[in-house]
Amino acid sequence: MVLSRRTFSALAGTAALGLSLSGSGGDEARAAGRTPLAPTGPAPAPPTADGRTHTVGFDRYSMLIDGRRLVIWSGEVHPFRLPSPSLWRDVLQKLRAHGYNAISIYVAWNYHSPAPGQYDFTGVRDLDLFLRTAAETGLYVILRPGPYINAEVDAGGFPGWLTATPGVARTSDPAYLKHVDEWLTAVDRIAARHLYTDGGGTIVLYQLENEYDDHVTEPAGRDYMAHLYAKVRADGIDVPLFHNDKGRNGRWAPGTFDTDGERGRYLYGFDGYPSPFKTPPDWGYFGPGGMKGGSTASPDTPGFIPEFGGGWFDPWGGAEFDGLGYAESRRTRDAAYERRFYLTNLANGITVHNVYMTFGGTSWGWLPAPIVYTSYDYGAALDEARQPTEKLLPMHQIGQLLHSVPDLAKLDRAEPADGGTPEAGPGIKAYHLVNPDTKAHFHVLRNDAATESVASVPLAGTTVAVPVPGLDARLLASGIALGRRKLSYSTAQPMLWLTAGRQDIAVFTGRAGESTRTCLESASEPTVTVLDGDAGHSYGDGILRIDAVLDGVTRVRVEGGDVAAPLLLLFADDESSRLLWRYDTPSGPVLVRGPALLRTAALRGTTVQLTGDTVEAADLEVWGPRGMSELVWNHGTLKSRATTSGSLLAERPLAGVDRVRLPALADWRRAEGDPESAAGYDDSAWQVADRTSSYSITPVPAGQPVLFADDYGFHYGDVWYRGHFADAGGAESVSLSYVAGAQGLLMAWLDGEPLGTHRMPVPDKKTVRQGTWAATATFPVRPRDGHRHVLSVLVRRMQHDEDGRANDTHKAARGLTAVALAGAAPAVRWRVQGAAAPDPVRGPLNTGGLHGERRGWHLPGFEDGGWKACGFPRAERRQGVTWYRTGFRLAVDTGVDASIGLALTDDPARAYRVQIFLNGWNMGQYINDVGPQHTFVLPNGVLRTRGRNTLALAVLSDGTTPAGPGRVELTLLGSAAGGVPVAPVDSPGPTTAQHGS
Repeated sequence: MVLSRRTFSALAGTAALGLSLSGSGGDEARAAGRTPLAPTGPAPAPPTADGRTHTVGFDRYSMLIDGRRLVIWSGEVHPFRLPSPSLWRDVLQKLRAHGYNAISIYVAWNYHSPAPGQYDFTGVRDLDLFLRTAAETGLYVILRPGPYINAEVDAGGFPGWLTATPGVARTSDPAYLKHVDEWLTAVDRIAARHLYTDGGGTIVLYQLENEYDDHVTEPAGRDYMAHLYAKVRADGIDVPLFHNDKGRNGRWAPGTFDTDGERGRYLYGFDGYPSPFKTPPDWGYFGPGGMKGGSTASPDTPGFIPEFGGGWFDPWGGAEFDGLGYAESRRTRDAAYERRFYLTNLANGITVHNVYMTFGGTSWGWLPAPIVYTSYDYGAALDEARQPTEKLLPMHQIGQLLHSVPDLAKLDRAEPADGGTPEAGPGIKAYHLVNPDTKAHFHVLRNDAATESVASVPLAGTTVAVPVPGLDARLLASGIALGRRKLSYSTAQPMLWLTAGRQDIAVFTGRAGESTRTCLESASEPTVTVLDGDAGHSYGDGILRIDAVLDGVTRVRVEGGDVAAPLLLLFADDESSRLLWRYDTPSGPVLVRGPALLRTAALRGTTVQLTGDTVEAADLEVWGPRGMSELVWNHGTLKSRATTSGSLLAERPLAGVDRVRLPALADWRRAEGDPESAAGYDDSAWQVADRTSSYSITPVPAGQPVLFADDYGFHYGDVWYRGHFADAGGAESVSLSYVAGAQGLLMAWLDGEPLGTHRMPVPDKKTVRQGTWAATATFPVRPRDGHRHVLSVLVRRMQHDEDGRANDTHKAARGLTAVALAGAAPAVRWRVQGAAAPDPVRGPLNTGGLHGERRGWHLPGFEDGGWKACGFPRAERRQGVTWYRTGFRLAVDTGVDASIGLALTDDPARAYRVQIFLNGWNMGQYINDVGPQHTFVLPNGVLRTRGRNTLALAVLSDGTTPAGPGRVELTLLGSAAGGVPVAPVDSPGPTTAQHGS
């Protein structure tokens, strides 16, 4: 659907105003003589690309989808960090199963654009396929296409070629906007087909720019944001737009730049990455009297955090986590951290909540910004190998709760007359919230002390003592509907309710061994049956009290009284709640207990068809609509029986996963890969470096040519220089100035003899965000007079700086910047060579300018029969590049999803680095004496789990120590019976030209 800007603005403004009025609810609606929005009943079913027209709006409380309130509970996922489209479905299904109803994705300009005017959305870059998969999985999408994304990727997502163009980026400079408009046209052409408003997909929010905070008061900044807004609207994007403020500062709130007269279609959002070692911040409640960044900044929009820390990134050397890597990030930002911080956000009125990252993935190839290494695991809830972690538990519980209890989408601070304020125990911060329409009450109790404390909480007219573990939090509810019955209160945390068959089912959770009390309103005494577990009950004063100890799953059925339909109460300890899965089908919801993951559920007549994963042997129990009598699990029919709980239970447990056997890596071959260092190497086909001016922000040294790699079209990976000169008698040293990111390096040879290697320092916590790294390496020389000489230099660039301050830092030079000979001043003629033409399948970020890359040595099918046989560990000393290749075959069972990695280990004193290629795909960089990464994920699809694979290692060593590699082996990172079908990722071999070189 594409409308003209004027037509669109008129329609969108009217629709937005109508939605805002119909959804404002409560006192405002009544005062205006309107009917308030109905807040009761279950939340909308998961979205699909159903081809129907939908409305997407918001008011100051929440998003309004088709006029119904919804808390957006989202996880950040980057398609470009998982180069296997089949596995996108795996990740998205895991997120949906664990309670997320939305995902947020960046679209990286550099990933899709190898050259000006060229945009590739095929293969691993198929954005259309990813968005279709999200819709098929039942997830809303928050789309964030930049132009600038940051995201710890090269140049913050700007394409390499943009570094060598005129125009000031992230401003209204016309030269820059020309390229921006081309990029947005390419992205929006796809996005417009996937908007939830016209039923083509599930996009409900669209971001303009990213953390843009340095031109807020300048016309160039305001005009830039207005231009982006107008461009996106002209492209037919009719969902609400937003910008995420870099901190709660009120920047780019509605009304701060021209939105062409539209009202009610733009939101304010801000990022939050608080330290796990500090008290969770109150962002300012988004109701009357809110603080800066709350209602003061944007009183008519809901609380929105487009990025809230689900972990943190780690720099080279691992300074952020004391060299322990992302395991330490996951330990410090664990499940308890999530409950403390995320429940605090909900208590502060944040109803559009995105966790960055929820699946971090891999910054493969030359994708990572200089400040991070290959892994982007981030300490996320779903680790880099796609394995669920303990951190998914609170997201699972909270997400299911938000889906089942729409009252949470509209909350005000409770006044004392509404039930009083909890009396905080030592270290406890208490929040009391109420839905103004339903009068449902919620208490968030946060313990900021290291030891358990007890809060006295007013619940439904009584005061209850509730223990809260140290550095943790919990949520309590009173007055919410549990289907056809009403909860008075519970000291256990509600997780979900649904109607299955003739009964309602409600689940409450908490720590194992905890004693809980749950009270239901009932005008007359009902019949209570304890079906399983430890529970007691009593009745009086219109309240049924059920006391249960959380141990596994305790089952209590409540029948009769003033409600005819039975209610099944399931009291599950945390570990047991992890194995309870809700899935909404067109025939009604189902609840499944037992397997490690439920992926899909469908009802076909009386048959329930389920797919999912098991790790260990597990029960399979299903509650669903009436009449179901047969269970099918992963396409196999199971014998089952009916239970007293109203479920179907498989008579035999589901099988766990079979053992996965991995082969040893052997039969290695090696070849030296730096012929460019030799004096007689023919570089006549290389580009002459003779430019005198540059668009870089790095000054060109007076009297010298431009040597910056980007100016000659070499934007990614290693770059070689060869300088030819004569008449160098008297020269004593050569100084080579260069610019590279953290851990960049330079190697030099004179007339084929090694001069030495220079490396950028390992960043510490103070220098990790330093940005541009520049240095000068000086080597002694003694060139013979009267001879012609050649100076060969290899620079590992470590990519472009990000442009987080919007001052064109992505245009800082990479490669050599200046060369000087002390004691002589010969004229030097320079030639430069970097990466060959971008790989048409793997993309421009896959390869750099090493000789072996230009000749296809990293590719499957390359003829390496003439290489020398070798084995590991190796301990040779040489300055330069050495390549190693081997092949291996896997035979993983088709019913097993095995996550496999490559592990490299060696004496940490050995100075070398390895570029890892699997079937031609650049899986990352290992630096032995820096770390902290030693294991590299090999994604299925790129990895043939049933077939032959080619592994190539390009080793750069400085000659000062034995170089290695040491041990190189495959390692199993996790496995499950189940998974998703995985199609091989296209991995072509060398071209004829490469093969023959």
